[in-house]
Amino acid sequence: QVQLVESGGGLVQTGDSLRLTCAASGRAFSTYSMGWFRQAPGKERESVAAITRSGGRTDYADSVKGRFTISRDNAKNTLYLQMNKLKPEDTAVYYCAASRGTYQVMDVMKPWFYDFWGQGTQVTVSS
Repeated sequence: QVQLVESGGGLVQTGDSLRLTCAASGRAFSTYSMGWFRQAPGKERESVAAITRSGGRTDYADSVKGRFTISRDNAKNTLYLQMNKLKPEDTAVYYCAASRGTYQVMDVMKPWFYDFWGQGTQVTVSS
């Protein structure tokens, strides 16, 4: 089992950058595929990005491609989401998630693929 704690959210203006951090407890972080999701008020949770156990492959939602970068440091048990050129439509609660499953592109962008979730961090982008 792994516990996940997100941090780094806040209130920023359009065009600004933020870096979210997800700290994982336990010794098995490197055995989990990881993902970032977000949920805006009144909307369903949507995938933002995913990364393989080694960090060798990443996948992104079309809405964030070219602006967001997911990365991980297995030595530090930490997952990151670098968010650049933020837009008001990026406003949401952002969650990190961990999966024991095998990384498949068609699966990793789905909430059901993930076994463990953090509590979320709020990102608000003002226009």
